[in-house]
Order: sequence, then C-alpha cells, then structure tokens
Amino acid sequence: MQIDYKIKNVLFARARLGEGPVWDSTHQCLYWVDIYNHRVNRFNSVTGENLYFDVGDVVGAIVLAGTNRLIMAQRHGLTFLNLDNGEVIAIIQIETDKPKNRFNDGKCDRQGRFWFGSLSPDKPEANLYRYDPDGSLHLMETGLTISNGLGWSPDQKTFYLTDSSQQKIYAYNFDAVTGKISDRRIFVNLTGESFYPDGMAIDNQGNIWSAMWDGWCVICFNPQGKEISRIKLPVQRPTSCTFGGEDLRTLYITSASVGLSEQEIEQSFYSGDLFAVETNTIGLQTDSFNSMV
Repeated sequence: MQIDYKIKNVLFARARLGEGPVWDSTHQCLYWVDIYNHRVNRFNSVTGENLYFDVGDVVGAIVLAGTNRLIMAQRHGLTFLNLDNGEVIAIIQIETDKPKNRFNDGKCDRQGRFWFGSLSPDKPEANLYRYDPDGSLHLMETGLTISNGLGWSPDQKTFYLTDSSQQKIYAYNFDAVTGKISDRRIFVNLTGESFYPDGMAIDNQGNIWSAMWDGWCVICFNPQGKEISRIKLPVQRPTSCTFGGEDLRTLYITSASVGLSEQEIEQSFYSGDLFAVETNTIGLQTDSFNSMV
C-alpha cells in the first residue's frame, strides 16, 4: 500500500554510524548511538536539544537499565553508563578471542533480559547472546555474519533476528518464560536486492519495520513477511528505527554517512542525521534491563 509519509529531519547530526535508537517514555527523549564516534546521544524530543556521552570505545547497542543508567554492548563486552555523571562501568568481557568481531544491535525482552549480537567481518563467526538480570550469560545463536535488527511479536510467541550481510530476517519460536528460541525459519529473504536489512522496530499489530542499508527506505512487513508499505528517505543508509512520542506513533530513524563517496554524500546530503515520521500505527513500549546484580 502506497502511503505518503511526511519525513522530518529532527536533528542535523551528521553521525558516522548512527544506530540503536531507544525511546524513554518517562523523559520523552530518544537515546541513540554513533558507533564509531563512541557516543551515546540523548535527544530531547520537546526542545530538539541533543547531548552526548563519550563512552571511550565502540558502542553498538544500548537499553534502559533503571532511572539513571543504560546498559551498553560495546566492542567486546557489556558495560553500564551512569547518566548522572557519564561514568562507564565494566560488567563482562565477551569474544575477546575474536579481535575483528564487535558487538552490534541489541534489545531487552519483556522479562528484562538483554539480547545482543556480534558481527564478524571475514566469515560467519558472529553470535547472539542473552544476558539475564541475575548476571548469567547465554549463547543463543551461532554462525551469523552481522547479527542485527531483533525484536518480539506482541504476543511474545515469535522472536525476529536479522543477519544483514545474508539479506535475511529470521523468525524463531520464542518461550517467554525460559527465554529459549527454536525452529529458525526465513521470515524475509532479500537475497539479490541491492540493499540490506538493518535495525528494526515492531508495532502493536505485529508488523516489522526494517531500515534498509543502501536502500534509501524503511520497509514495513506484515506478520506473514509481506511488504505492506515503504518509507522513502533522503539518505542512502538508514540504519535503525524505533517508535516514540507521547502516543508511540512517531517512528524515529537513524542513519549513517560512513563509507559513502563524495559523490554519494552529495546525493545523500543528510546522511547521519536523525529523522522522524508520523505513522498510522502504534509501537510497542520499550522494555528495560531488570538488573538483580
């Protein structure tokens, strides 16, 4: 279905690799990362002000973890970020034996468990992990290349995971009580396209909104994996998206400028900026890490 979405550039950010947007409904603000600039940003949706924390290294994903902190998936492990003073506190080191790998996208499930994955530039040696509130770490999937956009259906019965370089979004059966996933199958197959699925958001109808790297768009798929709408964007490399705003109808979209040639930058002048699109659907509430340690 063709919908005339109105796109607003809400922040002239020029990020190298903007990613991982997280909506904080309590403070009506959006957290997002600039991976290669080692920044966690806090965008005030009311004033338009954007503040940032320099976290000292690559940061691939963030989730809320209480009233004044975030948990971060950094290059080779997890850390906490204290939002009062900017202090970064180490939690656990992971995949230090794979120096070319780094951690990428992640989200929390409704039970307060943090799911995050790595990317492997040379071969399929990336993994998906689950870090539980009791401090235990669980290996959930192996043999990935770029573990990316992930999320859960509103009924908590399906888990979705993107492997960007394989141009596929997978679906799994999800057991909300145990946190186990099973029966992987291809949900969306974009093999042969000129673009790659990146970060995603899921609305309350179970539709999946996937940012398309090199695709100049966000594509919305229904729960059967069929494309039902497309948001055309003024940037070549949208990276991720999340629902926010007072009514959770605003889709915030991050983007990247990294790797673009001078000519591509001219064609995609607003690359790295933050965008907002008013939609006709409602997103899911953001889930937070429920630390017990």
